[in-house]
Amino acid sequence: MTLRYLLQKEFIQIRRNPFLPRLIILFPILIMCVMPWVMNLEVKHIAVDVVDNDRSTRSQQLVQSIAVSKYFSFHGQPSTYTEALRDIERSQADIVLVIPHGYSRDLTLGRKPQLLIAANAVNGTKGAIGSVYLTRLVTASTFPLASIRSEVSTLFLHNQHFDFKLFMIPALLAIVMMMMTGYLPTLNIVGEKEAGTIEQINVTPVKKSTFILAKLLPYWLIALFIITACLALSWLIYGITPAGSVALVYLLSMLLAVFFSSLGLIISNYSDTMQQAVFVMWFFVMILMLLSGLFTPIRSMPTAAYLTTYINPVSYFIEAMRTVFIRGGNFSSIAHQVLALSLIGLFMSGWAVLSYKKNH
Repeated sequence: MTLRYLLQKEFIQIRRNPFLPRLIILFPILIMCVMPWVMNLEVKHIAVDVVDNDRSTRSQQLVQSIAVSKYFSFHGQPSTYTEALRDIERSQADIVLVIPHGYSRDLTLGRKPQLLIAANAVNGTKGAIGSVYLTRLVTASTFPLASIRSEVSTLFLHNQHFDFKLFMIPALLAIVMMMMTGYLPTLNIVGEKEAGTIEQINVTPVKKSTFILAKLLPYWLIALFIITACLALSWLIYGITPAGSVALVYLLSMLLAVFFSSLGLIISNYSDTMQQAVFVMWFFVMILMLLSGLFTPIRSMPTAAYLTTYINPVSYFIEAMRTVFIRGGNFSSIAHQVLALSLIGLFMSGWAVLSYKKNH
């Protein structure tokens, strides 16, 4: 009965807050409608200058291949390599391709002409990946017979259409859960501390565990709403649905919600002001997010950073969610991640209860 009234109090507080109901509804909608389009790690629109010293039909065919590629933006054909380098220095071009004299003649005689590719290294990622793209295009255009002989037949079992949104939606689910189930409980407790209303709870015989559960349950229900809304928007807007069981998606999301809501309560228990709680929460959220493999593969991290993923619940969530969402994995495929998330969540929940000081 006590839990019922405490839950009623929490929902009344949320409803009377002029900001929270709008945030709970609008935040996941904006994230799912906007972020899958902009969070794309594919490198495109690489500006290319071509210095064509051959001026033959074959060299112009190569230029046209670059111009029609979806990865390149054909900037122009400077007359000399020096002029092309000036375009790079002015950031008007990212890559320069130099076609030598005798390019067409060498191809006719069965020789392999040497082409020069110069990339702007200021933006290292764009220059390096753009050079690889251009090298493959030049090789396929220059030596079509050799490329056919060495072609490898590849069968893509997952994400066959190379839709990057399918890869990013599980990551966006993690971001939404971090923000909504982590920050809201933190600000709730600290807000009551600053207003002095929490003192009225402290003088009642309400158990610590009951009070903490009353604080967590509303945000777990909010997490269910958020996941449902995100999955519905993913289906309605992008036509993307989980390849695996939706129940596993909910299970993983709720385990992550338990961790972040508990973390939020722990931070609020040790914080006296809302500003302090926001900065501490932001500190942990950024570390957990950047070291989780959310945007980059964790195997590319240094060894010391990679070892932190063993205690990072977001890393387990991302790995398991992509297994279910993209590969269609079953429970046995993610049993290790579910166990890790459960243990971390139980530990944090216990810490949240123990760290709460009922009598000040």
